[in-house]
Amino acid sequence: MSWTDERVELLKKMWGEGQSASQIAKELGGVTRNAVIGKVHRLGLSNRATSTKTETKPKAEAKPKPAPKPKAAEAPKPKAEPKPEPKTEPAVAARPATSPARKAIIPAGQPLPPQPSANEISPEALAKVNEVEKSAKKLTLMELTERTCKWPVGDPATEDFWFCGLPVQQGKPYCEAHVGVAFQPMSSRRDRKR
Repeated sequence: MSWTDERVELLKKMWGEGQSASQIAKELGGVTRNAVIGKVHRLGLSNRATSTKTETKPKAEAKPKPAPKPKAAEAPKPKAEPKPEPKTEPAVAARPATSPARKAIIPAGQPLPPQPSANEISPEALAKVNEVEKSAKKLTLMELTERTCKWPVGDPATEDFWFCGLPVQQGKPYCEAHVGVAFQPMSSRRDRKR
């Protein structure tokens, strides 16, 4: 479809009459609503004539609100005991700014390992993890390599957040102790569901 002089004139006439782009496209045939809108903009017709049917009435001026009257002296209300606020994890966007060397950024496309609760980890594995974390290298995200354990320790919103950093078990992203916590045999997971 090409925009012939007749079609452009019909477009201008219908647009001036206030018809929609869809109605114009239907009347012209072989053209989409978006094509009509594009042509209208290229022709500089985007401002439609305002109809004379609507009259503009001047708005009544808003009356200023009277000033509140001073209240008589009230007896002080007894203070309610503060309710303890539930502890919630801080949102990612609300993290405090940290020094550039200590920023902990979660790598895109690589989710952090799930942190099992203490009752799901065998006491032996938990003791081993606690012992390993005492001797961990405590690396930042920027210091991690493919040969360092990427197990996160602590809250990422605090300055005390770090990664284990010990040598990884071959083919795994974690050291031996953290592999024992992260990768559990299939049978033990099935038993937990029962």
